[in-house]
Parts: sequence; C-alpha cells; structure tokens
Amino acid sequence: MIASLSLPWLLAIFAVAGAIVVAVSVRATSLADLIADRTRMGEALAGGVLLGGATSLSGVVVSVTGAASGDASFAVSNAVGGIAAQTLFLAIADLLHRRANLEHAAAEPANLFQAVMLMLLLSLPLAAMAGPEITLLGIHPISPLMLIAYIAGVKLSASVREQPMWQPVETSDTRHDEPDDENDPQAPVMRPALIFAALVAIMGLCGWVISQVGSTFITRFGLGSSLVGALITATVTSLPELITTLVAVRRGALQLAVGGIIGGNTFDTLFLVFSDVAYREGSLFHHMTQTDVYWLATGLIMTAILLGGLILRQREGPARIGIESVLMMAVYACAVAVAVIAP
Repeated sequence: MIASLSLPWLLAIFAVAGAIVVAVSVRATSLADLIADRTRMGEALAGGVLLGGATSLSGVVVSVTGAASGDASFAVSNAVGGIAAQTLFLAIADLLHRRANLEHAAAEPANLFQAVMLMLLLSLPLAAMAGPEITLLGIHPISPLMLIAYIAGVKLSASVREQPMWQPVETSDTRHDEPDDENDPQAPVMRPALIFAALVAIMGLCGWVISQVGSTFITRFGLGSSLVGALITATVTSLPELITTLVAVRRGALQLAVGGIIGGNTFDTLFLVFSDVAYREGSLFHHMTQTDVYWLATGLIMTAILLGGLILRQREGPARIGIESVLMMAVYACAVAVAVIAP
C-alpha cells in the first residue's frame, strides 16, 4: 500500500515515523537511566545493552526487511551507515557538554572494552567478504560467529564494570556513575521495564514503515541502495541515538551517553547477522558493494578515533572539544562527500 502513495504522502509518512521514533526515544532514555540505577547494572552497561539495543530496533527492521526483499546493499549500508552517523553524534554531544571534553569526563573501563569489541565485530564482515563464498543453509559461518562474539562481549563488559583491573585517573571534571537522588534504588523495576518494552515495540513498528518508504524511493526514483541506506534511512533510524545522547548529557548521565552510542553501534553489527539470515540469495557479505565496504571502513576508522579519545582523555581541544570529536566530524564529512559524488 505504501508503494502506491504519492511523493507528498511518502514524505509525510517518513517524517511522522521518524518523529515518533525520536519522541519515544526521549522517554526511553530516562527509563534506561532509572533501570540502570534500580538494577545496579550501571550507566555504561545499561547504555550499551538496554538503550543501545532499543534505539537500534527500528534500524534492525529496516535492514532485515531490505535483505528479505533481496536488496543486500540496502541492508548493509543501512547498518554500517548508521554506525558512522551514531559515532558522529558523540562529537555533536561533545559540543553540548561545555564543562570539559565528553570523552574525558565519561571515564569508564566498560566503554573502552565495548569499543574494542565493536572494532572486532566490524572487522569480521570484511574477512567474510574477502574469503570464499561458503554458506550453510544460506547463512555465512561468520554470522553465528558474530552473534557468539557479541554475547561473549556483553558478558565480559559486565565483568569489566563489576571487577575492573584498572581505574581512570580522577580529575575535577570526571563524572561518576551514581544513582540520581530522586531515584530509589530499592524501588521495583517491573513497571518501568514494561513501559520500556512497549516503547521498543513502537520503535520497531516505525522502523518497518521507514523501510517500506526507503524501498519505494529506491525503486520509484532509481536511487542507489547504498545512498538511500547509508544517508537516508540510516540517519533517520539513528535519530533516537542522537536524541538519547543529548538528553543523557543534559541529565549528566555521561557514561550512559557514551555507552549508548558504543553499545548501540555494537548491537548494530548484528543487523548484518539478522540480514544474512533473511537474505536468501547466498551470502549477504559477498553481495556487498564497494560503497558498502567504504562505509564499513568509515565506521572502523571513526571507532578507532573514538577509542583513542577515550584513552587520551584530553580535557579540552579545538573549539573546546576533544581532538577526536574534530577528527570524527572530518571523517564523516569526507564519507558523505564521497557517497554523494561517487554513489
């Protein structure tokens, strides 16, 4: 039904679905912070697992729907384009946090480990693409390996938080992960958890709508799948990460902000796993285009820069933000220019 609508209606539906996702994500951020306090799982882990996974759900639906329809490039570019865009959001949030560089203030070992895990998960698809086209039941062996690596990484992230083998140097600008005064850590968690689950379902439904509109743009106007996936649907479905990051920074939940982006990006690599299962024309990884690989490399480069910034912990750099934020903005701008000029 969506495919038969006129352009004004398509744009309106696209905008409404995106607005709903953004509005829902604001509420989800406060709930994730509350759940983190009441379960004592910590902001970094809650941001990486709860908030990261929830705000990524609409993107999952977009990629899986695209893969199921046979458009491998759309599925891949939506996933890796979203990772690049969401990493950029931390640089934008750094502009908002004026007291000190965000990566300096949000010192948390779990975030460092999740960034390393993200780089590993982004490297595996490159290895799969360069290797022989092997499938089992239509699924490349790298897909279950990525899923196992993600689950193991989440467990190890929890142990890094609970029993860290090192602690960051304390400064006057370091922000500690402490429960909010108005939030009773002994209060029941069931009600906020159920509301959080309902909000996640709404995000997933909106993601399906966005995927249908994106597919219509590709077929009706002859746009490149990589261009639509990396710059249009990926950006729209990544808006919750931008909003939740900005809200978390304004609330002072800096570990939640950084953990939400890194954890969300880590979860986003599973888009490729789910899409490989949904794609029935062979290995998804061997149907990636050169542009898809370029965006995958961009995500790797930006994550490496972010990890370097988290380790360096520069208090203040150019424009009163960290040098890593400036570099991430520059890398993303170059990627967009290349995608537009040579789609």
